[in-house]
Amino acid sequence: QVQLVESGGGLVQPGGSLRLSCEASGRIFSMNVMGWYRQAPGKQRELVATITSGGSTNYADSVKGRFTISRDNARTTVYLQMNSLKPEDTAVYYCNADGTYYSDGFEYEFDNWGQGTQVTVSS
Repeated sequence: QVQLVESGGGLVQPGGSLRLSCEASGRIFSMNVMGWYRQAPGKQRELVATITSGGSTNYADSVKGRFTISRDNARTTVYLQMNSLKPEDTAVYYCNADGTYYSDGFEYEFDNWGQGTQVTVSS
């Protein structure tokens, strides 16, 4: 199976920065789209940003120009650099990834979520 583990959340003042990381582990054969989503209290989970295996990115309008998504060369770790943070960015941030993995000589698809990391923007 494939596991996703996020790190880097915390408390930051408005205007500050944080960098989230999400590392995938397991017998990964291919990794397609990796992304970040967030869920604030009382709200639905929403897209923040995604990045394809080819490096194409997509951002929610609310974070364009402030957040940057990137992947490492091995394409199994995704990052979210968050600058100029606002109180409305407060949420639990979740990593998502889809691709294929090996098990018992067969290739299987996966579409997994991490456990989430809390980001709180407050003075």
